[in-house]
Amino acid sequence: MATRRSGQLVQRTVASSDKDPDTNPDVEKAEGYESDEAGDKKEVRLTLMEEVLLLGLKDREGYTSFWNDCISSGLRGCMMIELGLRGRIELEKTGMRRRSLLNRKVIFKSENPTGDVLLDEALRHIKETDPPDTVQNWIELLSGETWNPLKLRFQLRNVRERLAKNLVEKGVLTTEKQNFLLFDMTTHPVIDSSMKQRVVKRVQDAVLCKWVNDPNRIDKRCLSLIYMAHSSDVLENAFAALSDDDYELAMKRVRELLDIDPEVEAQKPNSNDIMWCVIAAFIK
Repeated sequence: MATRRSGQLVQRTVASSDKDPDTNPDVEKAEGYESDEAGDKKEVRLTLMEEVLLLGLKDREGYTSFWNDCISSGLRGCMMIELGLRGRIELEKTGMRRRSLLNRKVIFKSENPTGDVLLDEALRHIKETDPPDTVQNWIELLSGETWNPLKLRFQLRNVRERLAKNLVEKGVLTTEKQNFLLFDMTTHPVIDSSMKQRVVKRVQDAVLCKWVNDPNRIDKRCLSLIYMAHSSDVLENAFAALSDDDYELAMKRVRELLDIDPEVEAQKPNSNDIMWCVIAAFIK
């Protein structure tokens, strides 16, 4: 029986590292670089926000779907995960009374610059806020989804455009002007399709040929990418080229990931509380 695929997708990205960001090689990877085997050069990597945006962009048109109202908050979730992965923020300790992930406050941990303007801007907001707030509230504040006029200053503006410009600087996208009858719009078509295909292949491999039936054993950055792409309604774009059988299997495994309990996973060794808290905020 043929499977009808929807035209939209969703994906979630998560990253993890509780160690010192200046000494942990995994954090170095998260900060945009990966050493090659020879050790004499480094390859530029994309942030979780850039990967999710890239999955959502139409290659030739250079813009995301006008009907996608999920990607804005999804990108803010990616920022929280990136900051957790890089060791800049953490969740407050549970203490004697074990509280749920969503009830624990975000604690500023390190002010070392990340090298990414958006991440550093979000980190400054978190550092300057007293008392601390929860992950869920921070996602809403950074998205501008608040009725409190005193907190509108926390909103990060023009995030998609700024991320697209980062990808232009990295040689992945280019900049064009398109006329839409009533208005002109700046678009960013893909010029380095190999970079996007690399992201797509990572997602496909994670739920197909490299699938392990234990989220704790999946690479945290790739696991985060799957979750946050799902929450941003762009995950299905990564599965568009799959055969019907592979598509069915991939979606089945994504549903398995969506059914797990973040509270349980966050208590396992080597887990990352911020990552699982963001996931919980989107799949609750």
